[in-house]
Amino acid sequence: MNWSLRFQGVGNASAVELGSPMATIERDSAPWLTIDCGAEGLTAYQAHYGTTPRALFVTHVHLDHVAGFERLFVADYFVAPRAEKTRLYVPARVLPLLHARIADYPNVSAEGGTNFWDAFQLIPVGEAFWHDGVRLEVFPVRHHWPETAYGLRLRGSLVWSGDTRPIPEMLARYADADELVAHDCALRGNPSHSGIDDLEREYPPELLARCVFYHYAGAADGEALAARGYRVGHPGEVLPLNEPTAERVQSA
Repeated sequence: MNWSLRFQGVGNASAVELGSPMATIERDSAPWLTIDCGAEGLTAYQAHYGTTPRALFVTHVHLDHVAGFERLFVADYFVAPRAEKTRLYVPARVLPLLHARIADYPNVSAEGGTNFWDAFQLIPVGEAFWHDGVRLEVFPVRHHWPETAYGLRLRGSLVWSGDTRPIPEMLARYADADELVAHDCALRGNPSHSGIDDLEREYPPELLARCVFYHYAGAADGEALAARGYRVGHPGEVLPLNEPTAERVQSA
């Protein structure tokens, strides 16, 4: 069984030409679990797969990560309703913020009688959750405000930092099994995001060698990061992943 990570977008909120930061874990080239749902990212997803995501994990609710949800609701509820609803895994502390951001609108349909969450199978998650018989881990990151943003780990395969400042203490625990680490990084950091100088100061070379950077400010910044010897993600790029060592059960 082959596992991979496909980037739908890698830019920050202003770098729309790079797509909103979003990626999909693939199993045997088929979408398995998608991370976030930005507007440009959802467009790229549909262009490649010809459909909408079947399972999503939400890291946090800044609009470059969740702006695609209204379109996803329309597609799943009105355009092409499915017997099996899209599974939506949301950290429990993020759920009220997500509801306020995208779902708390009077009469989501003009005709009434519809709730936003009717289109989804909403699954609040804590420190871990099961998807398709595989256990994934969730951990808090340092983005904007405490307990509002989270990263994701598929043990032995992938760690997705989400938007964050450096988190050496978290990665010492959640990236200790030779995972590829997809990490927020730009040329210059700020109070909500990592810059390359921050990561070089905080992370050992071995960890940096396993990183692929996304959420940078534009093509020139990506080229500058690559010129410093780092791996940089690109829209549409597919990266091979190790076979997960995460706990598994037989699928029902």
